[in-house]
Amino acid sequence: MSGPRHSYSDTTPLLKQHHHDDDHHHHHHRFSSHPAAIEMTTPPPPRRTVYLGVDVGTGSARAGLFDGDGKLLGSASSPIQIWKEGDCIEQSSTDIWLAVCTAVKAACSLANVAGEEVTSLGFAATCSLVAVDSDGEPVSVSWSGDTRRNIIVWMDHRAVKQAERINSSNSPVLQYCGGAVFPEMEPPKLLWVKDNLKESWSMAFRWMDLSDWLSYKATGDDTRSLCSTVCKWTYLGHAHMHQASEEDSRDMEACGWDDQFWEEIGLGDLVDGHHAKIGRSVAFPGHALGCGLTIDSAKELGLLAGTPVGTSMIDAHAGGVGVMESKAGSDPESKETDVEAICRRMVLVCGTSTCHMAVSHTKLFIPGVWGPFWSGMVPEYWLTEGGQSATGALLDYVIENHVASPHLVKSAASRRISIFELLNEILETMRHELGSPFLAALTNDTHVLPDFHGNRSPIADPKSKGMLCGLTLDASEKQLALLYLATVQAIAYGTRHIVEHCNAHGHKVDTLLACGGLAKNPLYIQEHADIIGYPIILPRENESVLLGAAILGAVASKKYITIRHAMKALNAAGQVVYPSQDPKVKNYHNAKYHIFRGLYEQQLEHRSIMAKALA
Repeated sequence: MSGPRHSYSDTTPLLKQHHHDDDHHHHHHRFSSHPAAIEMTTPPPPRRTVYLGVDVGTGSARAGLFDGDGKLLGSASSPIQIWKEGDCIEQSSTDIWLAVCTAVKAACSLANVAGEEVTSLGFAATCSLVAVDSDGEPVSVSWSGDTRRNIIVWMDHRAVKQAERINSSNSPVLQYCGGAVFPEMEPPKLLWVKDNLKESWSMAFRWMDLSDWLSYKATGDDTRSLCSTVCKWTYLGHAHMHQASEEDSRDMEACGWDDQFWEEIGLGDLVDGHHAKIGRSVAFPGHALGCGLTIDSAKELGLLAGTPVGTSMIDAHAGGVGVMESKAGSDPESKETDVEAICRRMVLVCGTSTCHMAVSHTKLFIPGVWGPFWSGMVPEYWLTEGGQSATGALLDYVIENHVASPHLVKSAASRRISIFELLNEILETMRHELGSPFLAALTNDTHVLPDFHGNRSPIADPKSKGMLCGLTLDASEKQLALLYLATVQAIAYGTRHIVEHCNAHGHKVDTLLACGGLAKNPLYIQEHADIIGYPIILPRENESVLLGAAILGAVASKKYITIRHAMKALNAAGQVVYPSQDPKVKNYHNAKYHIFRGLYEQQLEHRSIMAKALA
């Protein structure tokens, strides 16, 4: 896999340029030793602004370059390895770094940007757990003992029992993560390693969230982000609330760890050395780390040493930063409402699963919803994070497991359109054939509860199951199209449930912003707007997570004083999708939503009837 690093014919001149620029940039007092510099008659042309964002998702590393207006200049991706064995899902930090370097070089090449033109760099990644030793080398987290496999992937569920043990402690820190830790958070995973892999536990010198490891690898600075530590490690970010502001950006001593919590759950050894293994210093996302890129990492990425690197974020949260200030309409909001405006928005990051992000000035404790996380996304605001565990994954499941699917896949491929576009066309045809008053009414007999992977929010019931009501012996493409539409609607009813629940507990959400793969599907977005009753703003740039990551670097380069300033300058709205004004559409969805809410109640009743029968 090391091939690509040496395959760029222009590497050598680039590296020469690194050294020259480095001296030029950082050692003004050395000018006398550069006679050529003194003789220069024409000043060098001004550098253009190019912000680089890197996102490491579950299956690939992606890099995107943006100009000073937040417009995408070019992006590229490189696949990453993944090992799956039952509940254990693992990756390799060495492999991921190689993929990042490949993606960055490919993006620069596609965008026609030279490495020395890149102004700054920011990282976003899944909230996977990385283990390294005192030399920064990988430490295995795998039963296999394979040292390459030093990352427990975010979706890994090996630590279910450890999560239950931690939750039984009833520690006060748990109220800041929705009342309970989830097996996907880091404390249960750490406890699992201590319980099961004693040698790895004693060898590990640093335990890091993947996004923090990437910025550490790039800069040598192991300061952790408030985003990852607060949202996934039970760090109490509000310990810094009255002692620091984002403008006086600095790394802060980590005073938000609850030592009693770590002792109680059996991980007291992580408190040693001022929490050196899990983070002795933290910073707001976008804080400039170390002295920027180290010479080694710059060489591997094909960039300049010293390029500013911002403190990182979890990928979904970076998506929020990439869209939340996308304003619809040209009238600027008045200063009075501006501070409140951001609190009326909820971002839907729609991919395999969906994250629902909303911020508030005051902390809001909402049952079944993660948070409140201080500075978890927008610095100095409290973050509420709802979620649906399977959305894109559920649509794939419904389509792929239908007998009509292979034929549809072939038809879509032959026309070079997506299967969603084809299904949307079939639904339009059916609406005309059946004389349906509006598209949504086609599913009046088909009802779905989308909890095929449990319910994360707002019921927080991992045991909840999916339900389908209204099946017949029909196995045609049209029947699959109906099932697809009913599933899209069910996902939207689930989001409506989350929005209503958050608003009932103090939020004032009245506008949605959507990004991610599913946001490209117009039917998916229109159904959400009609069902929830709020307008949905789509960003101008679809690569919102990459833009969010790039914003972190832009702040580190001091082009903007805060994340919020950078968001206002670089976020931009594309299309706005409004809810239907037809009262019949509204009545129809209110009726279906009533049935949707009843399906879960029925399931609880069925559960208790069967439990009694088996008692």
